[in-house]
Amino acid sequence: MKTHAFRFDRVFQPSATQSDVFEEVAHLTQSVLDGYNTCIFAYGQTGSGKTHSLEGSANLHLGAAAVPTQDPEAGLIPRAVQMLWSTAEHLRAKGWRYEFEGQMLEIYNDEINDLLGKHELSGSSSGGSRNEMKHEIKHEKMRTFVSDTIVVPLESPSQVFSLLAKAKSRRQTAATLMNERSSRSHCVFILRVKGANALTGESCDATLSLVDLAGSERVNASGSDKDPVRFTETKSINKSLSSLNDVITALGNAKTGGHVPYRNSTLTWLLKNSLGGNSKTLMLLAISPMAEHLNETINSLRFASKVNSTVIGTARRVRASE
Repeated sequence: MKTHAFRFDRVFQPSATQSDVFEEVAHLTQSVLDGYNTCIFAYGQTGSGKTHSLEGSANLHLGAAAVPTQDPEAGLIPRAVQMLWSTAEHLRAKGWRYEFEGQMLEIYNDEINDLLGKHELSGSSSGGSRNEMKHEIKHEKMRTFVSDTIVVPLESPSQVFSLLAKAKSRRQTAATLMNERSSRSHCVFILRVKGANALTGESCDATLSLVDLAGSERVNASGSDKDPVRFTETKSINKSLSSLNDVITALGNAKTGGHVPYRNSTLTWLLKNSLGGNSKTLMLLAISPMAEHLNETINSLRFASKVNSTVIGTARRVRASE
């Protein structure tokens, strides 16, 4: 059997806990309180565990009265939220005051859907239609804005958990041969943090973006070739992931002054600032241990290796005045 060698910053065995994973990236998520844009995105084939790693188990209760971080199966997002609020409270003694805002976006068939919008969805999560609202992405002064989307002021972790639960119930999912509850869209949780220190006069304004990418899958293996809606979804997912690959490749060749094709997909255009050097960015790769998924696993590992070797520059601290 042919062997393949890959090198990564950290590899977690199947026995690793959710707490183990979070401890590895906790310092990165906390960077947003220091004024650094931060992005973590989960990549891998469908059913490999991306959503589980970011959110937690399917049985994890998210709601206003919940404290999901007491559950050992709680994922990176609820743990990060709890830690940020706890750290912000601790920093009050040093003169810091923080304000938090959040939004939840979905990219479905290359179009943005506001998961918190009142009239954004119509139909079911197994192929419902969308309204005709078009959201425009703008990049200004190291920040990314999406038009006509709801941004919610956040006062506590429990409010964030309620927001996540609402968004989760609206996200496009469907059963395929490869995954009983396959995400048919990319989901982006954006937490904006604005801070000011009355003692030193310092300020910061940064975002934490946590991205759950839809899983890559082969059309025949997923069974989507037998359903026109699933077929369109699968093609769109694979095209956007291919565009992400193209952007990473172009960034790796940036020294030659080549064009970086951010606009080739809504996903890469939305993540432009995260991918292009204005952010601390980490890729979390989820792979399957199953032998029948070996080809997809090798492809995922190759892409992750390419990402790991790509130098995108040094993140800049974002001050509120910028």
